[in-house]
Amino acid sequence: MPVEQIKDIVDYGIIGLLLFLSFITFAFAIERYLYYRGVKLEDYKHQKALELDLSKRLATIASIGSNAPYIGLLGTVLAIILTFYIIGDQQDTINPGEVMKHLALALKATAAGLVVAIPATVLYNALLTTVDRLLAEWEILNDKGHNSI
Repeated sequence: MPVEQIKDIVDYGIIGLLLFLSFITFAFAIERYLYYRGVKLEDYKHQKALELDLSKRLATIASIGSNAPYIGLLGTVLAIILTFYIIGDQQDTINPGEVMKHLALALKATAAGLVVAIPATVLYNALLTTVDRLLAEWEILNDKGHNSI
């Protein structure tokens, strides 16, 4: 595989995928936030139905948060392979500037993975806290008159 193709895979493939996953994360988080603001707990007669509606898309956000660093790491590995290929190709005169440029590409992929993972994890935890709060409110709402001491 030519050097430029590997560079394009890292630049457009890995970083592009991470940008797409970031977009999905924020779109789902905004949708969930708006849903939670407008949810009417009194419309739910069964707790499991409420749980199903409240937890929609949360697994996707959690999966993105946990897997984005691995996708960034894949980009790092590809870029380091590219760097070694360049070093091996320039046996006579190794150009340190070229090597450093490709190592920077490797770090860019890792950083992009972390930039996607950290907000996704924070958003997931914040949304999960809201789900827990709404479920507790539903229980309080539906436990009126059912207290047995």
